[in-house]
Amino acid sequence: MTEQHERRPSQGFERGTDGPKVIVVGVDGSDSSLRAAAYAAGLARRQRALLAIVYVQPVMAAGAAMGAPVAETTESIAEDLMAMVRSETERLKGIFDIRWEFHTFRGDPYTGLVTAADDLKADAVVVGASEQAGHRIVGSVAVRLVKAGRWPVTVVP
Repeated sequence: MTEQHERRPSQGFERGTDGPKVIVVGVDGSDSSLRAAAYAAGLARRQRALLAIVYVQPVMAAGAAMGAPVAETTESIAEDLMAMVRSETERLKGIFDIRWEFHTFRGDPYTGLVTAADDLKADAVVVGASEQAGHRIVGSVAVRLVKAGRWPVTVVP
């Protein structure tokens, strides 16, 4: 006896069917986030996926209220990260070719990464392990992303 299955046309975006096509990695300049970026770059290269590097510029209302130049500081970090990515890309040109984009958002890291992953239709999200002791109590961005259950999440130590 043979079974027949009705084949239905694809209903738009389908995550993870042929390997990752878009890998989102969160960077903030910490050693852990830079290791995550290196890991994600290797994954993107092997899978021929787009590497979307995301930096979320924190909004620090208290610091801004006290007159601290928060916007300039976070813009400077974004520019430094972008320069670092460009430098590494040039250094590896001809050895490893990776398609990449750099995105920056303002807000809290979790919301920024979720927005980026949703907007870019990410197949995977890579982040560094939190280096802040308080996150053991409150919950790190990585833990929150895993609990969201919307993408495979890799946490790089």
